[in-house]
Amino acid sequence: MKGTITKIIIAIAVCLLIGFLSSFATQSSVNDWYVTLNKPSFNPPNWLFAPVWTLLYILMGIAAGIVWSKGFYHLWVKTAMYHFGFQLLLNALWSIIFFGLKNPLAALFVIVTLSVLIVLTIKWFRVVSKPAAWLMLPYLGWVLFATVLNFKIWELN
Repeated sequence: MKGTITKIIIAIAVCLLIGFLSSFATQSSVNDWYVTLNKPSFNPPNWLFAPVWTLLYILMGIAAGIVWSKGFYHLWVKTAMYHFGFQLLLNALWSIIFFGLKNPLAALFVIVTLSVLIVLTIKWFRVVSKPAAWLMLPYLGWVLFATVLNFKIWELN
């Protein structure tokens, strides 16, 4: 149990660190470029994004920590964690491309790929731990919503 808690704490810290580092790209243009964009009526207020992402990164970290604690020497755990790592990198890349490079179309391609990788991650997490897979569902839901939002922003601009 102690090893599981340690792995969960490490995984949460990694997820939050990735989110924190991605926020530099976001902050660079959220108050200037982003406010000038035409956005759909369902665009959430800017203040909502930080608490939602913080919660999602914590849930992702808990899920990854649970899977990791099952033993990285197992093929299913390795496969699940590799998928998790790749989707986490794409998560950060989306912020860099959308906000840093100010390119909604390229970001749309990234977020569609990210969505597919999240589904695959959930599939592999489910093989290792059903609760871990369930913990990833809010993240998938938010990213699917963000995909639609990204598309509409690209379409409107």
